[in-house]
Amino acid sequence: MKTSTILTVGLAASLFACSQKKETDQTGEVVETETKELNLPAPYETESVTRFSNVIGWPEGKTPQAPQGFTVTEFARDMKSPRWVYVAPNGDIFVAEANTERKGVKKKVESIVSGRNKSEHTTESANRITIFRDTNKDGKPDQREVFLENLDQPFGMLVLNNSFYVANTGGVWQYPYQAGQMKMTTAGKKILDLPVGGYNNHWTRNLLASPDGKKIYVSVGSGSNVGEHGEANEVRRANIIQINPDGTGEKIYASGLRNPVGMDWQPSTNTLYTAVNERDELGDDLVPDYMTSVKEGGFYGWPYSYYGQNVDPRRKGEHPELVQKAIVPDVPLGSHTASLGLTFYDADQFPAKYKNGAFVGQHGSWNRSTFSGYKVVFVPFENGKPGKPEDFLTGFVTGKDKEVYGRPVGVTVAPDGALLVADDAADRIWRIVANK
Repeated sequence: MKTSTILTVGLAASLFACSQKKETDQTGEVVETETKELNLPAPYETESVTRFSNVIGWPEGKTPQAPQGFTVTEFARDMKSPRWVYVAPNGDIFVAEANTERKGVKKKVESIVSGRNKSEHTTESANRITIFRDTNKDGKPDQREVFLENLDQPFGMLVLNNSFYVANTGGVWQYPYQAGQMKMTTAGKKILDLPVGGYNNHWTRNLLASPDGKKIYVSVGSGSNVGEHGEANEVRRANIIQINPDGTGEKIYASGLRNPVGMDWQPSTNTLYTAVNERDELGDDLVPDYMTSVKEGGFYGWPYSYYGQNVDPRRKGEHPELVQKAIVPDVPLGSHTASLGLTFYDADQFPAKYKNGAFVGQHGSWNRSTFSGYKVVFVPFENGKPGKPEDFLTGFVTGKDKEVYGRPVGVTVAPDGALLVADDAADRIWRIVANK
């Protein structure tokens, strides 16, 4: 394992050439992104509010709402926190069932007092992967099995070169795999250790292969909100790591990404994009989550600054040489939206406007006086450039006090061109198709 700290990672990233804009702090700032002029309020312009949602589940017959011309149906139910969905090359659909764990009496009490326990699964994680297969191609799975169990908060999944990869919170595992098998019966091996411990909010580790299959990218979230536990706690965190398929050749591909979760390649440009969950406790409208292209060697600001050179007051005066190099992300997605899921639409079942655009699953806010997120948004692309996000799948918020029916997170495109959306809080997978 590497022993470099976030400082050394950042110093390496500082070699990446970016603008030399002066750092700013304490006042509002206008930032130019790829999609719009973004007006950032000053830190603490509004107080930091804790407001967890209360998940009540979906009444029978009720579904989320898609735009006119689309139909939403239930693909699967009766899981425990279906967080992430992966489609294998042969069309099999894998779902990782896992959740944040609040271990210890103190954390359990805090979860109850804050209301977090009503907003998400906080009990023991299921720690399994379930496989679904639609043999008659009617859009409903007719085969379902537990594919792999007794894992450690599994999230990212990948099939590559006759191997099945799983990103547990503490490392990447590789298993021998043959297309079509319904259960993993062979022991795997850990090919990469990943940092764990302490702050369990950012336990997810995602996986993505390069287009040529020669590299694997691993996303790892920070070990804190804004580095408050010290740099030693952030070793190899808040990064996207690149490895060889056997786990060797590790390098930090990009850094300063507080919690990069969804990753995918934009189809028309083969550019890597990620969805990032930004920092909390600076007020209602700071800091916007984002989707951004990922530049090799790029540094994106965390924890010292955000959206370029806007200094976080809690890290004021620290590493100005890194702040000067911080890259402005491409697409703001709203503050505290918990923008986690990301997939590009490369199929043909949807209307032409959706081709090569991105869907982002927004898990929803807890640190805002009024809710944000709790929906799936669509980011159109034209000539390889992103446009402004627009709502696609809504209806998760009931409109009654803190009540929500569910919380969307993982998104992916099924073999038939349908969009699949994981609703981990309500234990459902939703399927969206365009009407023909």
